[in-house]
Amino acid sequence: MSDPAVEVKLEVKQASKEVKESENVAEKYSAMTVSKNSEMNMGDLSSAFSAVPTHKPVKKQIQFVEDKQEFSRFPTKAGRRSLSRSISQSSTDSYGSAASYTDSSDDETSPRDKTQVNSKGSSDFCVKNIKQAEFGRREIEIAEQDMTALISLRKRAQSEKPLAGAKIVGCTHITAQTAVLIETLVALGAQCRWTACNIYSTQNEVAAALSETGVAVFAWKGESEDDFWWCIDRCVNNEGWQPNMILDDGGDLTHWMYKKYPNVFKKIRGIVEESVTGVHRLYQLSKAGKLCVPAMNVNDSVTKQKFDNLYCCRESILDGLKRTTDVMFGGKQVVICGYGEVGKGCCAALKALGSVVSITEIDPICALQACMDGFRVVKLNEVIRQVDVIITCTGNKNVVTRDQLDRMKNGSIVCNMGHSNTEIDVASLRTPELTWERVRSQVDHVIWPDGKRVILLAEGRLLNLSCSTVPTFVLSITATTQALALIELYNAPEGRYKQDVYLLPKKMDEYVASLHLTTFDAHLTELSDDQAKYLGLNKNGPFKPNYYRY
Repeated sequence: MSDPAVEVKLEVKQASKEVKESENVAEKYSAMTVSKNSEMNMGDLSSAFSAVPTHKPVKKQIQFVEDKQEFSRFPTKAGRRSLSRSISQSSTDSYGSAASYTDSSDDETSPRDKTQVNSKGSSDFCVKNIKQAEFGRREIEIAEQDMTALISLRKRAQSEKPLAGAKIVGCTHITAQTAVLIETLVALGAQCRWTACNIYSTQNEVAAALSETGVAVFAWKGESEDDFWWCIDRCVNNEGWQPNMILDDGGDLTHWMYKKYPNVFKKIRGIVEESVTGVHRLYQLSKAGKLCVPAMNVNDSVTKQKFDNLYCCRESILDGLKRTTDVMFGGKQVVICGYGEVGKGCCAALKALGSVVSITEIDPICALQACMDGFRVVKLNEVIRQVDVIITCTGNKNVVTRDQLDRMKNGSIVCNMGHSNTEIDVASLRTPELTWERVRSQVDHVIWPDGKRVILLAEGRLLNLSCSTVPTFVLSITATTQALALIELYNAPEGRYKQDVYLLPKKMDEYVASLHLTTFDAHLTELSDDQAKYLGLNKNGPFKPNYYRY
């Protein structure tokens, strides 16, 4: 018992702190998914499949910067060491900046200023540090474990070498997953030279591992714009090496070759493009009558749209946001610009965390889908002062303008999930009255004169591949589609494909999907002869018409 005469007074002090922070090809391959002991027959690749030419309406013609601006000269060493900045809004919109950064985790010296040799004595590459190859090999081996369908395709086709004689120049994200694709192409007989389509997405150790095996890789994380174009040029312009196939992501490589090496471009047998931005540019060239080689639109294949764009972004958006901001998203007001497949994936992920999600859309069909899924459809100007997070995924330009950025509240987050960095008007933020403050890798505070801070991620570039990683399994689906598209274009007889843009046939999409079902121990139901006749289908597919919307 305490003494009643003694009074103990407890004082609780509270303080608040401010925190700053081919039908035939498909049939030949797919026969082996039924019987593992089947023999592979790659003899008649020329009758692989007939893709469907498509024409999409384009509002304006492609524009190129002046040759003297982009092609006529390379920078000095001093210029190359200058701070990096975002490039390739598409490669057509360039601007200067002194307020960007590179991720210099180990060595400030530009790879272009270093002489490196792999264990085979070759110096035909330019990566951050060739000594990281062993670590990169481990990353690739991990990726292979979840890309079993692509590895299966490699094992089945490598004895036939369907890409023998193919000289493929590629411009994609250089990650462990794309390394599995590149090594598959090599195993199928191709020679490859590779560069990065994004200055922030390259995994340096993976680039080193590829270079160690003999693949000519020119890429490293944190390139400047000058480095970016220099790397592309080194891939294309190599004495005694004439590329005959292009694998592109965004269209920068195609654009560079078309403008600077037109004679080389005319000898290309086919282009495979996987991004919205790159496909849009191909359709522009086709409409203008300037596309002199056949191209395959992988982006609009079902397996790319419904799996890479939707499911990949549903998981990777959270990974990128959490790694960069450490923010709790429950209750946050989030606006997602665009309700296509990428937007749908982002919305589903953030809604699951308890965010209050609104959508902006120009398309009434997508807007109605958003409403039926429980999201408010708004104009950005209506909510700009209350929003905590803005995520763009439209493929358009100036979706978030300087005027809107000026009206955002302190501490709000702005990022982009589209391929190109045109969606946020980052160029307008590089003015004397605004201060840029690096917080951590790929995270900047843009500070207004009144002290307001907006958090900009990856300088407006693709968030998930710039700031985190993406699910390996989903990339296996896209990579398998790309590999089969390259095989088809390379082996197609003359005249099958004209100078146009083609979609993959439904049979090819279905085959790619079937390869990945074994991972889930999934068993497809088979049609009886009577059922197939009733539906007017071949028992082996395709099961849906080309116009079917999944």
